Amino acid sequence: MDVNTRVSGDNQTLIVDIGEKFDFSKVEAFRAAYKDLPSGINHISVDLAKTEYMDSSALGMLLNMQKALTGKELTYSIVNARPPVARILQISRFDKKFTLR
Repeated sequence: MDVNTRVSGDNQTLIVDIGEKFDFSKVEAFRAAYKDLPSGINHISVDLAKTEYMDSSALGMLLNMQKALTGKELTYSIVNARPPVARILQISRFDKKFTLR
C-alpha cells in the first residue's frame, strides 16, 4: 500500500492514509496527496494506523506539507499512530505542530 487519500463524510477533512513504511520512498506520493485540495477542506488528517516504520524524512515531509499550505485556513492532525511511531512523534515534539490522536 502506498499513500491514499479520501475525503471525510462532511467534505471538510482530507484523510491521508500512509502504508507500512513512511520514508523517503513516499515523498512524491505524499506531496501529490495534498497538492490539489478539494474545495471546502479545512483539515488534513494523516492516518498512520498501518505505519510500522517512520524515518526522519517522513518528519520532514510533514513539516513541508504545512509549509507548502501556508496561507490556507487549515488545521492538521496525525491519528492512529502505533506506539513506536507515536514515540518518534513525541520525541520530535510534533505535538507542537500537529494534534496527535
